[in-house]
Amino acid sequence: MNQPPVATPASPSGAGALRFDVIAGLTAAAVVLPKAMAYASVAGLPVAVGLYTAFIPMVIYALLGSSRVLSVSSTTTLAILAGTQLGLVVPDGDPSKLLTATATLAALVGVMLLLAAVLRLGFVANFISTPVLTGFKAGIGLVIVLDQVPKLLGIHITKQGFFHDVLSLVQHIPETSLLTLAVAAATFAVLIGMERLWPHSPAPLVAVGGGIAAAWFFGLQDQGVSIVGLIPQGLPALTMPDLALVEDLLPGALGIALMSFTETIAAGRAFALPTDPPIKANRELIATGAANLGGALLGAMPAGGGTSQTAVVRSAGGQSQKASLVTAGAALATMLLLAPLLGLMPNATLAAVVIVYSVGLIQPAEFRAIRGVRTMEFRWALVACVGVLVFGTLKGIVVAIIVSMIGLASQAAHPRVSVIVRKRGADVLRPLSPEHPDDETFPGLLIVRPEGRLFFVNAQIVGDQINALVQQYQPRVLALDMSRVPDIEYSALQALMEGEKRLTERGIVVWLCGLNPGVLEVARHAGLDQRLGRERLLFNARAAIERFQALRVATSPAPAKF
Repeated sequence: MNQPPVATPASPSGAGALRFDVIAGLTAAAVVLPKAMAYASVAGLPVAVGLYTAFIPMVIYALLGSSRVLSVSSTTTLAILAGTQLGLVVPDGDPSKLLTATATLAALVGVMLLLAAVLRLGFVANFISTPVLTGFKAGIGLVIVLDQVPKLLGIHITKQGFFHDVLSLVQHIPETSLLTLAVAAATFAVLIGMERLWPHSPAPLVAVGGGIAAAWFFGLQDQGVSIVGLIPQGLPALTMPDLALVEDLLPGALGIALMSFTETIAAGRAFALPTDPPIKANRELIATGAANLGGALLGAMPAGGGTSQTAVVRSAGGQSQKASLVTAGAALATMLLLAPLLGLMPNATLAAVVIVYSVGLIQPAEFRAIRGVRTMEFRWALVACVGVLVFGTLKGIVVAIIVSMIGLASQAAHPRVSVIVRKRGADVLRPLSPEHPDDETFPGLLIVRPEGRLFFVNAQIVGDQINALVQQYQPRVLALDMSRVPDIEYSALQALMEGEKRLTERGIVVWLCGLNPGVLEVARHAGLDQRLGRERLLFNARAAIERFQALRVATSPAPAKF
């Protein structure tokens, strides 16, 4: 989940601000570059692709984005989604085909984000609810961890699905390479130990550097420890997308584009200070779209805003996107100068980095918090998590969206309908509740207040609830307090008019109270105002109480005179 913004000192200006940005950019590079290479390995791509992704997309976003400090490269979620899609179109893992497919996928993601900006679809980022996103990311985290465990143990399994892979892993444990496991354990010790003693430290850089040094000094490759291998030195080559792959990659690109934008918006908002300019959703679409499209031409994988790397920029005192430009410059220097050295990195070291920075996607505390508030949303989170494990990551994102939509429809279909009473001794109207048994009711008058938009999905359900209350209380007058109804759709209006007619035939008078201007306008177009007359269209529920009490006094028989 999103991390809270990190407190920073008062923003300096001029040379002081530049100094903070340079320090923050170099500090972020120490964390971002090893992680970028790790994410490339998650996607089944050469680690050099991770460096490319920390270069071009970061520069383009720095020039176009609306966030002052958001750091854009690849993320854990995007890496696993990209790897799944690329594995479908290049099952043999041919390097040249894989790079072309990666360029095509990133270009498609970029085009979709730019198209969404043209159509002003920034609101789509809200289509995945927080509980569902929690479950989806937990599933992604479990998939990534399982995918990396064989590299920690120095074994190989044939991947056939999450639960089958768990069983296969257990069966292959006796084949574990103890030396590879020792390298992984040492990497874990460095990463976890440094992070606890020095939060946001360059622990990944130290771990990767230590792994490379150990591989060179002890000749680990000759002793059976797998290493990354050759990394091409120099600038990335121009890679053109292959239009023949568009049809196959399109469904996955759509899911990756949605997740890229969702993560970018979430990270940007999480680290925006009160003094920062607001995060503009459609500008973020343009910036991330251009970043992906530009990165595609130079060998990058799909990119988006990263929460953990942005946290490093903030904690190091970053003030502007100059920090990201410094990080991108460090990536360029690494490509030009350090690529041969990086090839000595043990795969176990890389896998340990992936796991440490992916396990944070699994948030048991977040599940407990959701369950403590609403059981239904907790179930949605579980369904989203299991959907990833059962159906895979790409279909899992579809499951997550469907679950979010079902949740939204379920909430909209069951709006709250309350009986309104008055607090005794005070002019306060509130829903009837067992907590306030002394509240004042009005025999013969039933005030009912629906809440939310009334439309074809919930019209029948709301009508049934109102009819049940009428049957229970047997009122002479039913006052519908519409003050909490912002809009009423045609089908719901027809149901309201038919319900009023049936109640009138039963001798029950219906009043409408507190109609919002839009609802009143719809009622007038339908002729409902003429049908009810002014005496049954009241300003609010208090006016209904006053009118009912006045009518009751007026119709009461005069007291007998003796």
